[in-house]
Amino acid sequence: MTTHIVHHSDKITLLGGATVDPAHLRRALEIAPALVAADGGADAALAAGCLPEAVIGDFDSISDAARAAIPDDRQYRVTEQDSTDFEKCLRHVAARLVLGLGFLGDRFDHGLAALNALVRNHERRCLLIGDDDICFHCPPDLALDLPEGMRFSLFPMRPVRGVSEGLHWPIDGLDFAPGGRIGTSNRVSGPVRLRMEAPGMAVILPVEALDMAVAALMPPVVVAASG
Repeated sequence: MTTHIVHHSDKITLLGGATVDPAHLRRALEIAPALVAADGGADAALAAGCLPEAVIGDFDSISDAARAAIPDDRQYRVTEQDSTDFEKCLRHVAARLVLGLGFLGDRFDHGLAALNALVRNHERRCLLIGDDDICFHCPPDLALDLPEGMRFSLFPMRPVRGVSEGLHWPIDGLDFAPGGRIGTSNRVSGPVRLRMEAPGMAVILPVEALDMAVAALMPPVVVAASG
């Protein structure tokens, strides 16, 4: 069983080492003030004037200066090399929603690895924020209230099928797969509802949809019945 290094009952901001728009980081921290850094993301956090609650990774990119500035009891080295630092963090944090920045920019291969990690860890709700786009794994049932005409892209990371409402080009009856049919550059025609038959579909939206996507991805709080 994986040990959770950081556990929050609400949301966590997870910061990677790629270039991040300072305005997007500020907005993410307004939504999710608890900050965790993935390896070299510790340097980005300190540069932004933030001290992360924890740094998680294999520590091959964090600077000596950052390690000296962050208390030892906040540094968690995970040495296995079968996963990226982003995936290590997803495994070791627990929250209703993770907002990830610094994982989609700078290098295309890192962005692909982040999408792969979203699907491999689809039980963890995580929304990645880039300069122009946001991306998340589509849950089995997704409802989004978005402006009519907004770009709405779907990209399959595994063979997957689903049905839709509120998209200009419905996805009903279509077989999506990497190297096969994809669903990029669709657009919103009304309230969006997606129902997916299995995990594997990534949703990509303009960054302007951040608040709406956060609201849609937050799982309901289960209140135990009294008596």
